[in-house]
Amino acid sequence: MQSELNRSAVKGHATKSEHPLSGIVFLDKPYGWSSRQAVNELIRLFSRPGCKRIKAGHAGTLDPLATGMLPILLGEATRYAELGLTADKSYRVTFDLSYQSDTLDCEGAITGRFTEAVSCEQLETALAAYHGLIQQVPPAYSAIRIDGKRAHALARQGEEVLIPARPVTIHRIKLLNFDTPLVTLEVECSKGTYIRSLARDIGESLGVGGCVTALRRLSTGGWPEAMMVTQDQLQAQPDGSVLPLAQWLRDMPSLPLSTALAIRFLQGQRIQLDQGADYPQVTADQLLVSVYSEHILLGTGMLKAGHHRAVLHPARILPSAQRSFI
Repeated sequence: MQSELNRSAVKGHATKSEHPLSGIVFLDKPYGWSSRQAVNELIRLFSRPGCKRIKAGHAGTLDPLATGMLPILLGEATRYAELGLTADKSYRVTFDLSYQSDTLDCEGAITGRFTEAVSCEQLETALAAYHGLIQQVPPAYSAIRIDGKRAHALARQGEEVLIPARPVTIHRIKLLNFDTPLVTLEVECSKGTYIRSLARDIGESLGVGGCVTALRRLSTGGWPEAMMVTQDQLQAQPDGSVLPLAQWLRDMPSLPLSTALAIRFLQGQRIQLDQGADYPQVTADQLLVSVYSEHILLGTGMLKAGHHRAVLHPARILPSAQRSFI
């Protein structure tokens, strides 16, 4: 029912301004596109002449060299981009042990060449050290801000870029192929992990290079590759490529409200929930939940345990729901 309602809103976007488009596109980002370029393409595709340009944003940067899953959120869904930014991700990466570049990928200027031979046994031993919690220094050519400026902008100006190491977690690292000097891995990792840095560090531990030649994001937050749509598919069926915001919030416990309580929630009021009501159990001090009424997503709230009753605190309220109920 929820999907049908959202699809109805998508189809009505072209003719009814009261039903603005909202949802997620899992774009299979083409090689050579920046993440910003991909977002701009969807803004162009979904914006209608004479109407306000649709709001859009991505949920996790991909380098132009990389392909694969780039979640792009449209309309109200942009309020929940952090769910992708903070999610675990998985990648398939190929890197070359025979050289290194300033950008840590094949698009940069070569900074060193290496002729040392590396055995498969040596490589597998090195990989074992990069499982679990590690300290990682992000690339100088990255979007990290230093004193308000992007690190890559400073690096291109010839300035020294010093970024402190930070903790990241490698959940799984699997050797798919080793055809010297090329190494292909599959990596599952936490937010903030730079695969270019991982390739660099593995190479350095072996006394060689580690320059990324191919990179593909396979998943964000556990969403499978099958969810991705290509540029051609998106052009052919744009509305059919948009998933409802409710699916993006799939991992949140859901809390249904009556119409009367929904109106109070949408007015920003805290709501005491009756004992025995159909709501998620708060096992800790608080729980983030998605809030519905009449199968319509109202937004998200923080459910907090009380002495006698749980209390729902509005966190983010969707304007489309306000228009429907108030």
